[in-house]
Amino acid sequence: MGASLRDRLATVLQESAPHVTCDELIDYWFCKDAHVDDALLTELGSIRETGVQVHLATVQEHERARYLWEKLDFRSKFDGLHYAADLGCSKPSATFYRSIEARTGLRPRDLFLIDDKIENVDGAVMCGWAPALWTGKDSLRSLLPGQP
Repeated sequence: MGASLRDRLATVLQESAPHVTCDELIDYWFCKDAHVDDALLTELGSIRETGVQVHLATVQEHERARYLWEKLDFRSKFDGLHYAADLGCSKPSATFYRSIEARTGLRPRDLFLIDDKIENVDGAVMCGWAPALWTGKDSLRSLLPGQP
């Protein structure tokens, strides 16, 4: 297992900014880097209200994933969280997608991924998922398979 975020930051901060603590930097970083698309979350919520499971599949380390899940309250917006540090692999590796299939019990053809990186969309296609590239210009419903 690799070094934790705090272990890595402590070493760098000791050399470059010894007056800054890991907690200070992490708090600042997570807060300033939390660009939440409220319109997308609202759309996901309306889809979730119809009984469709909505999972977050993300490339995060443990502390950042916990921040998203707890501090930003994604736990109330998603049915599950699947993140790189927990899975031991990341998008676009097939192992990432297969791990999510195993965790959810869903078949590849029943999984729909939206992602803002084409390589992740391509990785999902290779695994038999029905993905779409998210640009923020279209509604989520318009990207869903079988939607007008």
